[in-house]
Amino acid sequence: MLKNVRLKPPFFEIGPKAYLYGEEMLKLAKVIDKTAMKYDVDVMVTPQYTDIKLLADNTERIWVFAQHMDCLYPGRGLGSVLPEAVKAAGAKGVMLNHAEKPISLETIEKTIRRAEENELLTIVCANTVEDVKTIAKMSPDMIVAEPTELIGTGTTSDSNYVIETIRTVREINPDIMVLQGAGISNGKDVYDTIKLGAEATGTTSGIMKSDRPYEMVEEMLYNLRKAWDELHP
Repeated sequence: MLKNVRLKPPFFEIGPKAYLYGEEMLKLAKVIDKTAMKYDVDVMVTPQYTDIKLLADNTERIWVFAQHMDCLYPGRGLGSVLPEAVKAAGAKGVMLNHAEKPISLETIEKTIRRAEENELLTIVCANTVEDVKTIAKMSPDMIVAEPTELIGTGTTSDSNYVIETIRTVREINPDIMVLQGAGISNGKDVYDTIKLGAEATGTTSGIMKSDRPYEMVEEMLYNLRKAWDELHP
């Protein structure tokens, strides 16, 4: 776990997955960057590997994270994502174990340690409360508590899941920040999730599939800031 360089709550994660890349990704990133500064919130963006440097070099407030990386060391490994290369491209961290890119528990722990060696932050996805508990013991910087079956459905996690996963992490390591994901489709979803006690939330389809993605960035970050300020006056 890296304690000297951290996102501050409330923060937001926008995951383009494979929907967007290149110049169109940069256009959206600049909108995100400007809106993040407007509301004084940190925003993590996980672009295609080929866009890490493009975004890192052309934005100020965005935290660029890789969508995944491997735990190998420099040398043989054709097709692998090298931690040192992720760092050199300008990424601040890496997302691990997303439902669309799952890895074993053993590999998660090894990759967290490789990230630490390269001063990269880690945000690790977890499905069930038990998964959250297991991963919290590995001491990543952040955990995404996200029921796999709700990803991309427009249905958010229920309040019991949100409260229980946050409590579980707090009991194991209160330094780990918890992002509540899955089904975040609009500003109300963001507001309601933060009001349940989450330090962060995020979306892919809520922005990437929107017919007004720039306006949706504004709506979501406004509600992130509003809910947090109401809970922490």
